[in-house]
Amino acid sequence: MSKAGPDNLHSKDAEIRGAHGTTALGTLRKIYGRSFAAGYPDTEKLSDVLINLNETSLSQLRRDHQTGHLGHKIAVALK
Repeated sequence: MSKAGPDNLHSKDAEIRGAHGTTALGTLRKIYGRSFAAGYPDTEKLSDVLINLNETSLSQLRRDHQTGHLGHKIAVALK
C-alpha cells in the first residue's frame, strides 16, 4: 500500500521533474488539453512550473507517471 501523504506527493513530483522536466507545456497540452497549466506559455518547461500547477493538472501528471504511461504519451505527442 502506498503512502498518500504530502511527502510522498513531493517525492513523486520530484520524480516527474527529473524524468520529464524539460518537456514543453505545449507538448503536454497535446496530451491533456489546452487548459493544462493555464496561464503559462506553450514554450515554458514543466520543471519551471511544476510547483505552481493546479491540482487538476498535477493529478493528471501524477496518475500517468505512476502508471508508467507519461513517457509514452510524451513520445507520441512529439511525433
